[in-house]
Amino acid sequence: MFAVFSVLRKLRACIAMITALFVLVACQTGLSTGASTSITPGAPVPVALLVPHGASNANEQKLARDLESAARLAVADLSGVQIDLRVYGTAGNAGQAQQAAQKAVEDGAKIIVGPLHAESANAAAVAVAPKGVNVLAFSNNPTIAGGNLFILGQTFQDTANRLTRYAVSQGRNRILTVHSNNLAGELGRQAIQQAISANGASQAGSVGYAFSEQSVIAAVPAIRTAAEQNSANAIFLDANSAGALPLLTQMLPEAGLSAETIQYIGLSRWDTPPQTRDLPGVQGGWFAMQDPQRVVQFRSRFQAANGTTPHPLAGLSYDAIAAIGALAQSGQSDAFSRGRLTQSAGFGGVNGIFRFLPNGTTQRGLAIATIQNRQVVVISPAPGSFAGSGF
Repeated sequence: MFAVFSVLRKLRACIAMITALFVLVACQTGLSTGASTSITPGAPVPVALLVPHGASNANEQKLARDLESAARLAVADLSGVQIDLRVYGTAGNAGQAQQAAQKAVEDGAKIIVGPLHAESANAAAVAVAPKGVNVLAFSNNPTIAGGNLFILGQTFQDTANRLTRYAVSQGRNRILTVHSNNLAGELGRQAIQQAISANGASQAGSVGYAFSEQSVIAAVPAIRTAAEQNSANAIFLDANSAGALPLLTQMLPEAGLSAETIQYIGLSRWDTPPQTRDLPGVQGGWFAMQDPQRVVQFRSRFQAANGTTPHPLAGLSYDAIAAIGALAQSGQSDAFSRGRLTQSAGFGGVNGIFRFLPNGTTQRGLAIATIQNRQVVVISPAPGSFAGSGF
């Protein structure tokens, strides 16, 4: 269950250094001039797609194909606008991503979709920032967002906000945060605590644990004490099924923190992989997910068109092209400017509604789900627009 702990521990120092570099570089992307983004209304719009074609990893090769296929499906679905989609391989390498981005702009691209990895996204964005070209990357790493770099992935902050708003609406407003003491855990803790402060809930303490089985077991008494002393009525966990989730959801109820009195909330999906739904401890827990009906529809259409099931990230590529098409249809020469990209109404995609925020991250219309009798049950549907309450 915890084999992943030792590997991630070794990566922690390296990741921290890379993240610090990401933050520095992302700030530099504010140099954009807007000189190369103007489009001619009615004419085909050159759009670059950067995907890891040529990667040595077979899984990345498959993902590259799925990202391209999803983008082409989106192009075919557009009406009233022509997208001239130009695909560039990055091999999953930051240096090649930088070169591909530069070549794409030289070829006339007005906006870039991709690349996949955070380091590659930074390299691409920095390379084209002086030309004013915006980059819509597939990453969910908020530390790289900003300037001309927008991320399409679902962030911890977006997830935490949606879950916290729902928890408050259900009277679960005293929230205890439980997190791992590594980079991902720290980012998760920050997202949860910011969501608590921003959405009318109260902090009921925070308990961390080292990323090891022994530390998780040792943290259980501290979690119970914090919950009792601070009158917590909800516990927000950053753990996933590959880490501490199975152990925590078993041991905390055994320690007296029953799901009948404490609402368990997860920052990660509690329904993947499918066998996670069989765990007794996750029954009744809350987690956020993309609009399940739209996801199923996209999966069916993709499979019919390509003969394979799409990678979970493939929908991001479709969403990016859908947004670009909607902006191009506006008939404005500055359709891909920062102001247009961050329009409050947002866009509709195969994962539900979404919009780009001024800080470069993406806000999505998420559903709240739970596990009942080992089945996923949606208890708060994904919103259909950003015009309603809760955003």
